[in-house]
Amino acid sequence: MNPYKAPSWLPGGQAQTLWPLLIKPQPIELRRERWETPDGDFIDVDHLDGPADAPQLVLFHGLEGSARSHYAISTAHACRQAGWRLALPHFRGCSGELNRRPRAYHSGDSEEINWILHRLHASNDHRRINAASVSLGGNALLKWAGERGISAAELVNGVAAFCPPLDLAACGHHLARGFNRIYTQHFLNTLKARSAARLRLFPGLFDAVLMHGASNLFQFDDAVTAPIHGFAGAADYWERASAKPWLKSIAIPTLVVNPKNDPFLPASHLPSPADVSPSVRLEQPATGGHVGFVSGSFPGNLDWLPQRLLHFFLFETS
Repeated sequence: MNPYKAPSWLPGGQAQTLWPLLIKPQPIELRRERWETPDGDFIDVDHLDGPADAPQLVLFHGLEGSARSHYAISTAHACRQAGWRLALPHFRGCSGELNRRPRAYHSGDSEEINWILHRLHASNDHRRINAASVSLGGNALLKWAGERGISAAELVNGVAAFCPPLDLAACGHHLARGFNRIYTQHFLNTLKARSAARLRLFPGLFDAVLMHGASNLFQFDDAVTAPIHGFAGAADYWERASAKPWLKSIAIPTLVVNPKNDPFLPASHLPSPADVSPSVRLEQPATGGHVGFVSGSFPGNLDWLPQRLLHFFLFETS
């Protein structure tokens, strides 16, 4: 496929990030399945079913995303047209119902990724699946691939990540500046509401005053994400959960797409070929925003991302 290039009528990373919210396609009907986790919790997984021998794709969503995110819906439409099966797992608490356990999810949650992939692999008659991801889910999936090395090939044909925040410190601090604070506020609105509900179930889980007073992601992660997931603080979490150091350890076909005008991650912090293994293909188009990838004439469509990931798994992972 040709590298991504934004249409001339949609200039700038901010517009390219926000416009997809206005042209989000209509959702298609999916089958929801609840999985019990090994620690007594649950996640909900939405499925686009198809023939048992059809290729199986899994798509991991981003921060506060779900199967109703624009990239998930566009991918579901593309999979239905291509005759593929699709699984859309929700990270804990993201499917519309609060999860049972004190923990939630985070950017480096590779163990959760591992459990989900093993379960999908088993339900796919132990045939390898195709693993794709967006934003936070992309960071977690790439970290998983780097940690597993060549053993990842037992479960997946390859992995594709779109706009992963590979350097969490660079991303988090960048989102605290200028216009980017609108994204931070959007995330904090839902993160705080869900965290407050979790605190009512588990009093003393974290400091409620610090959580409510958080005005950026560092403060929220320092107050909530880090303590409930075993990190010493936000700085420790961001360092240990970032996928960038793991890119050299990946040993399966991997696609990493990061637009240089992504408002979430400055281009100066993107990896170079020297930072990755020979198995990793870096695509860093000048445009695209954060999971924008709008294409076509006005008002545009969201076909490029699902087409790129299907092309990758069909032609670039063998």
